[in-house]
Amino acid sequence: MLLNLIELGPENGDLSRPPVVFLHGLFGRARNFGFFQRRIAATHRTLALDLRNHGKSPHGPMDYPTLAADVHETLAAHNALPATVIGHSMGGKTAMMLALQHPAAVRSLLVADIAPGQGGFAQSDQLARKLAALPLPDFLDRAGAEAWLAQVISDKPVRDLMLMNLDLGEKPHWNIGIHEIAASMPAIVGWPTMAPGTHYDGPTLFIAGGRSHYIQPENYPVMRQLFPHYRLDVIKDAGHWVHAQAPAAFLALVETFLSTT
Repeated sequence: MLLNLIELGPENGDLSRPPVVFLHGLFGRARNFGFFQRRIAATHRTLALDLRNHGKSPHGPMDYPTLAADVHETLAAHNALPATVIGHSMGGKTAMMLALQHPAAVRSLLVADIAPGQGGFAQSDQLARKLAALPLPDFLDRAGAEAWLAQVISDKPVRDLMLMNLDLGEKPHWNIGIHEIAASMPAIVGWPTMAPGTHYDGPTLFIAGGRSHYIQPENYPVMRQLFPHYRLDVIKDAGHWVHAQAPAAFLALVETFLSTT
């Protein structure tokens, strides 16, 4: 499946450095990484992708091998391989799977606040199912959509995120594959069993939020097994949305990683 993407690059047209690819998390879209893409695009060709069932990309059943295959097919079609791949949450698991399945396609790997294993999306699992089952009214403006979403989402930042995935007005509708996402949540929460010996030898950086529980010490052995050269940095004052909650610190780590790999 070819995915929708946003591409930016240096104004001087210098494409000598490897491309940098951004993969968003669950319920997100390519432009979630807009600030970082614009900064990195000053020196690198950058591509931010809408993953399957998100943004303007096509819909369909999803699991991590499928998501990684979509990314590989799309980057190959745009002559953007090998690339440094940066992914947050679901996008981080997708990036890891891409590196494990197509190691030659990934020059280096940066994973934001997710581990290669079961878990990380318990509340999102319930949310996807509730939203898929919530009947849409005949008309929604922004205020009405806020009230409609508040039936199942008490947290305003999460409501704001989901508002971006709604087309409002007459006959409002989801612009994401909400039913496909809900049906696929067991695979998104999970992590496939990897064949013995599977690993990615390239440079790998995990960035964790100090107030997040998505990467735990019990994950370290599997992280070392699959990504033997990984390093873990922690941004102490950030939660799971580490890039949004500490953008300056996150950008500094990204720029250092790019300059040293």
